[in-house]
Amino acid sequence: MGAEVVGVGRDEARLAKTQETLAEISSKPHRTIRADLTQAADRDVVVDALGGPVNGVVHSAGISRLSPVRMLTEQHLREVQAINVDAPMMLTQGLLKRSLIAPDGSIVFIASIAAHIGVAGVAAYSGTKAALIAMTRCLAMEVVKRRIRANCLSPALVETPLLDATATMVGSMDEERKAYPLGFGKPDDIANAAVFLLSGASRWVTGTTIVMDGGLTIG
Repeated sequence: MGAEVVGVGRDEARLAKTQETLAEISSKPHRTIRADLTQAADRDVVVDALGGPVNGVVHSAGISRLSPVRMLTEQHLREVQAINVDAPMMLTQGLLKRSLIAPDGSIVFIASIAAHIGVAGVAAYSGTKAALIAMTRCLAMEVVKRRIRANCLSPALVETPLLDATATMVGSMDEERKAYPLGFGKPDDIANAAVFLLSGASRWVTGTTIVMDGGLTIG
């Protein structure tokens, strides 16, 4: 969509593939940064490497670990919290402290439909995504004076490698698919919504969450 992309992640191979894909579709000087955003030192590396303000930030990293509450461990809770909440919020803090989000900029957090409905076995994950939504509302009020917007996207099941892995474990996702009037989402569906929230088309939208669930929660 015409933007210069700075991709951040822990996986060198995936970063390299992303860089190749970007080069194929755009002549912009895109780049990637290898960083583990749960580590303060790595967050500092990202902030230092930017070199100037950015117009938009999408926090899309996340992790889920299945466990009923009665079997939760502290390690489970801390790992999910560190990746899903601490990392994006502390990186945002680092960017704001250095004034690295430009006026009229936009911050987008990827939450989940799990923050809105009850699903057995994902309490830790659901809790972190609900926390993200609540914190984003507060953040939106804090940055509005800089004309910066902050919003969330809450997708339901999307056809990604993670969904394929789940289907392999459970045998089939056919029953789950029946609950979606519009079927499962595609990665492009989430990307298009992120583009909307990053662009001036959403200049009057802040502190809110867009639920993207293919009609799952209509009933």
